[in-house]
Amino acid sequence: MNYTLFQEHRRLLAQSINGGLVILAAYSEVQRQNDTAHSFQQEANFWYLTGIEQADWLVIIDGSTGEEWLVKPEIDDIHEVFDGSLSAERASQISGIKKVLSHDEGMAQLRKLAKKHSVVHTIDNPPHADHFNFSLNPAIVANKRMLERIFNSVVDCQKDIAKLRAIKQPDEIKAIKKAINLTIEGFNKVNNVLQSAKYEYELEAEFSYVFKRNGGYNHAYDPIIAAGKNACTLHYIENNSKLQAKQLILMDVGAAVDGYAADITRTYVKGTPTNRQREVHQAVEAAHYDIIKLLEPELPVEDYIRGVDGRMKQALKDVGLLKDDGDNETYRKYFPHAISHGLGVDVHDSLGGARYFMPGMVLTVEPGIYIPEEGIGVRIEDDILITTTGHQNLSAKLATTL
Repeated sequence: MNYTLFQEHRRLLAQSINGGLVILAAYSEVQRQNDTAHSFQQEANFWYLTGIEQADWLVIIDGSTGEEWLVKPEIDDIHEVFDGSLSAERASQISGIKKVLSHDEGMAQLRKLAKKHSVVHTIDNPPHADHFNFSLNPAIVANKRMLERIFNSVVDCQKDIAKLRAIKQPDEIKAIKKAINLTIEGFNKVNNVLQSAKYEYELEAEFSYVFKRNGGYNHAYDPIIAAGKNACTLHYIENNSKLQAKQLILMDVGAAVDGYAADITRTYVKGTPTNRQREVHQAVEAAHYDIIKLLEPELPVEDYIRGVDGRMKQALKDVGLLKDDGDNETYRKYFPHAISHGLGVDVHDSLGGARYFMPGMVLTVEPGIYIPEEGIGVRIEDDILITTTGHQNLSAKLATTL
């Protein structure tokens, strides 16, 4: 990704906070086992502003003067030999930020800036983090506490960045399209081997091969290859069950290309589907296309959700799972997740709390019906760009048929 995109993101953020001071931290590496770390993935907001993919860096943006700095982490000789590091020159090339400071120089710069700025903007932990079932990366809280010791007031600018991230620039849309096209290539490859495959992990391996072979790209998230009743566990990622004849196989997969994610789901069958499987799949497929038709600029999000609820309740009626529109408990039993989420640097990107859909937004549409008692789970998911005149289904060339 060209550094000019990151420069534009920083300019827009400085403008949105009226020329204030912004200081964001990269994630720290986290333990995998004993003395090894997990493969590193950068905090999305920090990457959005810098393009830097290494741990423990800082970015400083003084919106009042237009000055910018990167602060390089301290790395001892031993870790330099084993793990390497990002040079100041390369960091500058990636980000477009010319001034790269050592850790001590960076701390001195912060104290200097505190004499001019009583308020500093940064990000806090993600909203609703108390609902997560995992530990958070410690870097965000550590950075906030460090800033609280230096500045009079620390303000969370996560909503400001989210609003910017919700509207994709042309280069961002280009990257998302590349990720989608690569993911579609993976689905086509899997379709060629599906009937002969014996285990879920064989199908996952085909996606991984396609992604790596075409540029060394990775999955944007842990892929879901869920056969039969496994599809009723929404975030099933074990991908190790044996495939059976007449079994539906739900595949939720997305490549990450140039920092941006795809997110596509299709449900196929091994062998010949039963009449019931076909009935459920057709109900989801019909609802899928009707829901996509709703999307247009200036459509209130609340109206969209109401339209989705009405259409999905009809789909459940069509397959005999719902009798009364007012029976929301049954409705949510068989369709338990949101219909859409934003898509971008994060696979679950924020839409910035928007009340209306706006041109440049990219979001998923992913209706599903899950019937645990029948061992049936069907989801179809496409990636949709809101345009000035309506919408564009960016993954439309991948057929949704069973």
